[in-house]
Amino acid sequence: MTTDIRQQRRDRLTIRAKTNVLVTDGAMGTAIQALRLSESAFHGTRFTNWPIPLKGDNDLLNLTRPDAIRTIHDDYLAAGADLIETNTFNATSISQADYGMQDAAAEIAHEGAKLARAAADAFEANQPDRPRGVMGALGPLSKTLSLSPKVEDPGYREVDFDQVYASYYEQAFAMADYVDFFAIETVFDTLNAKAAIAACMDVNTKTGVAVPMILSGTITDNSGRTLTGQTTEAFWNSIAHAKPWAAGLNCALGASELRPFVADMARAANCLIIAYPNAGLPNAFGEYDETPDTTSGHLGEWARDGLVNIVGGCCGTTPDHISAIADAVRDVAPRTVSARPVAMRLSGLEPFELIA
Repeated sequence: MTTDIRQQRRDRLTIRAKTNVLVTDGAMGTAIQALRLSESAFHGTRFTNWPIPLKGDNDLLNLTRPDAIRTIHDDYLAAGADLIETNTFNATSISQADYGMQDAAAEIAHEGAKLARAAADAFEANQPDRPRGVMGALGPLSKTLSLSPKVEDPGYREVDFDQVYASYYEQAFAMADYVDFFAIETVFDTLNAKAAIAACMDVNTKTGVAVPMILSGTITDNSGRTLTGQTTEAFWNSIAHAKPWAAGLNCALGASELRPFVADMARAANCLIIAYPNAGLPNAFGEYDETPDTTSGHLGEWARDGLVNIVGGCCGTTPDHISAIADAVRDVAPRTVSARPVAMRLSGLEPFELIA
């Protein structure tokens, strides 16, 4: 795909975002779980004799069951998604090492981006007046730079910044030819995210193609902080240098719990706001019970209150949720992006602002 076509699509999506609330897809994991695939389905014919169980390595299905992943993308696009995410949440060498698949990580990322691109292009070809974008998903990794996994040794780290950067660089480079945006999402450790930001910037420099970023953090509970302790505004101050196309929050909480923190991001950020909550909080069995009507009711209210530009669903959401969300925001004007006063803004766990 040529750079010009992707830039034209991004321009069209940016223009559309000024008059419409855009809609993302829903949960990939939920859709895969619904298929009830066997262990052998994850192995496919290529990894028949793999010595490690592979069930649960959803990204590997890009190689072993690409038909299933393509169908999921198609279902979300048919439900009304303007933007779909690649099935690459864990397609890094660090996360794939849990399955002994670190050497296949780049291929998994590449094929995941290629699948999503083909699906989006097919729908766009049938509706040329409506652009369909692909977000290359860069998940938070199975290891963290800010926290020690050893209670008795708080200074210990399983990885260092250079290793995290290299893992994200490999993933982003593998997806760069197919995606419209790099989506650094479900961020619970901002230092991991900074490594991903640096990697995406360097991939852009290497390829000569400026793929914009979407950044989405995760608030873990009603304290309003990420797992590593940052408030929403502090998180924004930490990532604002990336000049993201959109920034926001996803996962961990349902829409009713997430709303005040989305409002904080809408107040702090000078870019499009993206929000895709879970289908409520999980029940005792780890399942999500919130109906499409309930989830869409919340997100429709956010849109009418001028908090968001892009909405969708995370854990527990289905094509039915996305269809209901698309209906709820169809005729609602999106949030107006406005500049903030020039100031020095810093962050630790809390934000700091000094206006001249």
